[in-house]
Formats: sequence, C-alpha cells, structure tokens
Amino acid sequence: MDWMLFVIFLCACFAAGTTGAVFMPGEWYRKLDKPDWTPPDWVFPLTWTTLYICMSFAGARIAVLDDNAYAVALWALQIALNTLWTPIFFGLRRLGFAMGVIVALWISVAACLLAFLQLDFLAAIAFAPYLVWVTIAAALNYSVWRRNPDIDALEPDKI
Repeated sequence: MDWMLFVIFLCACFAAGTTGAVFMPGEWYRKLDKPDWTPPDWVFPLTWTTLYICMSFAGARIAVLDDNAYAVALWALQIALNTLWTPIFFGLRRLGFAMGVIVALWISVAACLLAFLQLDFLAAIAFAPYLVWVTIAAALNYSVWRRNPDIDALEPDKI
C-alpha cells in the first residue's frame, strides 16, 4: 500500500470530521427526544476515528488500481456528503434536510462499497463497517426527526 496515499485519504476524512468539532451537538441535542438505542456520546468519536482509518485504507488500496475511476469518484462523493451532514443536522438543525443528505450518503457508500468489491476484496471489507454505521445513523436521524417535529431550524446568520 502507498502510505502517502493513505495519509491523503486520511486527511480528507479528518477534514470531514472537523465539522463535528465546529458543529457540536450541544444542549439542544441533549434535550431532543431520542430512541433508547441511541449510542452514548463517547461512542461517536471512537467509531468515527476507526471508520476514517478504514475508509482511508480502502481508498489508498483502490487509488492505485486500474479501472478505479468510478470507485474513486464514489469515494469522493461519499466524503463530500459525509462532510455536509453535520452542519445541516447540528448547525442548521434541519433534521428533514439532513435526512435527505444521509439517504444520499447511504446510497453513495453502498455504491462505493460495490465498486470496491469489484476491484479489491480487502478494500471492500475495510469499507463495509462504514455502511453499517451510516445505516444506524440514518435510522437515528429519522427517529429524532419524527420524534421532534417542532424543532426550529436555525438560519445561517444565527449560527
């Protein structure tokens, strides 16, 4: 594996992850009605760190292969959507719009996983837990959105 490529993919992941530090859940999120199966707060940074390392490993393995154009493009799409979700959900508090973004994210992650599977089994295996986590996150987004219909979205100038 090309370690420099791994570092580049990891930088992309951690750049996406910085939105979690900029748009932190805060008190309003703690007060929301959430399902009993909501993971505890400490699970999120641990899970994302692990996923970002696995995603970077997978991306670096795929980047050097022939016929990888769609796989790399799908990797880029999923990290862009990953970056977009946090500011929409936590920053703007637009839970319904965030639901749309996470559905698009789920589709892009699933498509990326399938593209990886055609090129490199280890990359696909490393990427698979991400699809599981996005599935859980989508279910949580949906549940929170449905349980809290009166949440007022924030306007960008009030963030």
